[in-house]
Amino acid sequence: MANRFFNGLAHAASYWKHRVPPSDELVQLVLQFLKKHKGPPFELAVDVGCGSGQGTLLLAKHFDSVVGTDVSPAQLELALQHAKEENVTYRECLAEELPFADSSVDLVTAMTAFHWFDRPHFLQEAHRVLKPRGCLALLSYTMDMEISYRDCCLHTLNQVCKEYYEALKPYRNPCLGARTDVLYRAAYESIPYPVKKWQKNMWVRRSMPLYSFIGLLETFSTYQALLREDPQRAANLSKDMCERLMSIMKVTSAETELMVGIRYYYVLACKPEEP
Repeated sequence: MANRFFNGLAHAASYWKHRVPPSDELVQLVLQFLKKHKGPPFELAVDVGCGSGQGTLLLAKHFDSVVGTDVSPAQLELALQHAKEENVTYRECLAEELPFADSSVDLVTAMTAFHWFDRPHFLQEAHRVLKPRGCLALLSYTMDMEISYRDCCLHTLNQVCKEYYEALKPYRNPCLGARTDVLYRAAYESIPYPVKKWQKNMWVRRSMPLYSFIGLLETFSTYQALLREDPQRAANLSKDMCERLMSIMKVTSAETELMVGIRYYYVLACKPEEP
């Protein structure tokens, strides 16, 4: 789940601590799609742009072998620190140059990573390595999350969040365009497989401490860009948001649990049998 500009080990450790792995519901949807359109055996899954390996580990119990790939040595080092399953390994490589034989992979995933790739070339590479009836899953979520806390006014809470998101917009990487989900929709439309699925809105709600919510937002590339340009301004932006939210929630600790709504979107596609 890494991007190419997120290479420092300290940042990678924060990424592991705060980044949201794909929800169990979403992983189950991917597996159901694979079972329906391919079926067992499930020998090899490849998680491309795996980052610190959170999503990679979720696949371990469903496949004989799972390989996470990433361009970032720091991310892979962190992934190795958390690797406990014997059937999970990691490789450093480009998403567009996967070190796997033709028609050898049952499932290719990219979890919060596809938008950083050379997308047309990656899709060609995924097609090359997938077995006939093997499946591709492109998963991600948006930064504009929605929070709630007990009987607090939802509008007031989320207005603070919206102002935070707006402050980071100037730091959005131009290659991502105005909205990342548009890139996934375009990928869905470009994939020439007859069996495929696009889902724009899948809301998942999770309880987490306020400090983890702030930390999650700080893993996004827009915040990281601001942090590189002006560390003090970045720190102040998060501090101000945290203090305002605690004031609205009438709490004194950033360890207070709140509910966070995360909007996922995804593309699923099944490579057809060879003619």
